[in-house]
Amino acid sequence: MRRALLPFVLMILGLAAVTPAGAVNPDEVLDDPVLEERARDISKGLRCVVCQNQSIDDSDADLARDLRLIVRERLVAGDSDAQVMDFVVDRYGDYVLLKPPFKATTYVLWFGPIALLLAAVFAVVSFYRGRAAAPAKAPADLTDEERRRLDKLLKDDR
Repeated sequence: MRRALLPFVLMILGLAAVTPAGAVNPDEVLDDPVLEERARDISKGLRCVVCQNQSIDDSDADLARDLRLIVRERLVAGDSDAQVMDFVVDRYGDYVLLKPPFKATTYVLWFGPIALLLAAVFAVVSFYRGRAAAPAKAPADLTDEERRRLDKLLKDDR
């Protein structure tokens, strides 16, 4: 019994050890390992503007691939990491950064989610307060005609 479980346990452990490899295609990888490592570090800090919740290093989108190629081209051309980041930010704005700088033009990125959460909480609280404050309406008495119809329906059911 134990020998039958060993391959299964090893397979599970092997699958658990697998980590995501990212979306970098083999044809994008630079020959120089130092430049490739710098490109990977830069790519992990840039947001895919298509996926919006992934770095360009993890995204399979065509635009993310284009941005990865731009990063590598700039590094091969001799740009520093800061120059590469500035180049990309100049074209796509601060939104392309996974950690945008804290400045007046990015306040919406920093405070927008908090403002939306507060607005939602305010709306829910207002809804329930208004509902609790509204007087409960007493059910209206039946008219004579409605009573006759109800009696007739009840007699028909018997």
